[in-house]
Amino acid sequence: MHVRAFKLRSLGVVAITALTMLAGCARAQQPQSGVAPLAAQTQPALQPLPDFRELVHGSQGSVVNISTTQKPSPRAGIPPGWERFGDDGPFGELFKRFERPMPEREGHSLGSGFIISADGKILTNAHVVDGAESITVKLNDRTEKPAKVLGIDKASDVALLKIDAKNLPVAKIGDSDKLGVGEWVLAIGSPFGLEYTATHGIVSAVGRPLGDSNYVPFIQTDVPVNPGNSGGPLFNLRGEVVGINSQIYSRTGGYMGLSFAIPINIARNVALQLEQFGHVNRGWLGISIQSVSSDMSKALGLDKPMGALVGDVDAKGPAAKAGIKAGDVIVEFDGRAVADSSELPPLVGATPVGRSVPVKVWRDQREITLKTTVAALKNEQVASDDANDDAKTDKAVLNIGVAPVPAEAREQLDLKSGGVMVAEVRSGPASRAGIERGDIILKLNGKDVKDPEQFTKLVPELPRGKPIAALVQKNQGGKLFVTITVPEKHS
Repeated sequence: MHVRAFKLRSLGVVAITALTMLAGCARAQQPQSGVAPLAAQTQPALQPLPDFRELVHGSQGSVVNISTTQKPSPRAGIPPGWERFGDDGPFGELFKRFERPMPEREGHSLGSGFIISADGKILTNAHVVDGAESITVKLNDRTEKPAKVLGIDKASDVALLKIDAKNLPVAKIGDSDKLGVGEWVLAIGSPFGLEYTATHGIVSAVGRPLGDSNYVPFIQTDVPVNPGNSGGPLFNLRGEVVGINSQIYSRTGGYMGLSFAIPINIARNVALQLEQFGHVNRGWLGISIQSVSSDMSKALGLDKPMGALVGDVDAKGPAAKAGIKAGDVIVEFDGRAVADSSELPPLVGATPVGRSVPVKVWRDQREITLKTTVAALKNEQVASDDANDDAKTDKAVLNIGVAPVPAEAREQLDLKSGGVMVAEVRSGPASRAGIERGDIILKLNGKDVKDPEQFTKLVPELPRGKPIAALVQKNQGGKLFVTITVPEKHS
């Protein structure tokens, strides 16, 4: 996603001069009486800026620095394009002649986190520790301890860690639902490795959807956040954690005025499930949705653009059983108004599986209320291709993970057959063919790809040792066929 840069012209001196002149004129024209000027009567009392010293002093003990090491990248130092073409590709022999062995290097990353229990449970971002070979947590007293991962949820970008410790200072947890735009907030973290750095700002927006993060209504702030702040706490003025700093918008890699935090209410629910189950159970309705435009609201007879327009309904899903139809506009879910389509997935995802909830929809120029029982989001909806016969050896055929194509992308690209979106790519036949994260696989060996479940059944049937064609909608735009060769035997 790109961010436009705007040039701001300095208006400070001009504005001050103009105000001074106006004030002088006002004084000159003031009648000699005991009545105070109108401006003096209506001018609000100036509020002092908050003093964050007590907040920082009382909270930084619960903040930790997190450092990780990753396994060395395979085949480091070989010419660009090697992995794409592979040993058996048209340029494989040429690359072999010019390959220069280089020492492999471990990867390192830095992040932040905060303690949520005295016995050493820590919350941070999933992307801080994902793929880490080792994790080290540094406490406020400079003590370093190894950490283990209790669970990772990539969909919300939340991870729960555990260190062996007792009587640790615990962060006070707040209520992110009560956070308001304009409220002061403060972040503590390790930007660029500079530990226990405090920065402040205000809440710029709440409930902000970002990219493919369907289950997180982000808190947007103007708090300066940089690499290394990831996973650190966002505090309100009462010293309560209201969010986990997670993302920034930037064209330079550094802070540009837009930072985003995961609401603590969502993170806390994820942490409880990770501790209890090792994974997160999310609610599922079985529908695809889109926003309601101004023209669409007029066509449907709505007073204004609002709600989530249902584009498709899974015949076997809970929504279909409740009577929800394509063309319905969901305007309220379980008593919560749905102003925009982006607000619905987090509400559904956070609903306990098996719970029956009222859903208010706009249909045929009137509102009707239906009852639906929320089902569990199926595991195969974010599936790996290591199913069926390869599960016995725990070896994947293509070595990729796939997920359903988001409704917006399907509509925008006019995808008829469905397809699957590549959610993860590891070294293997698919990566050598040039398939990347975000690509959409439409055909595989001449067969239409419909959904992740069907994809996992198609993959084990692929012929071994000879190239097959796959039609791919590239993330950068455009469709093309690529050839994938599944090895005779797994190494």
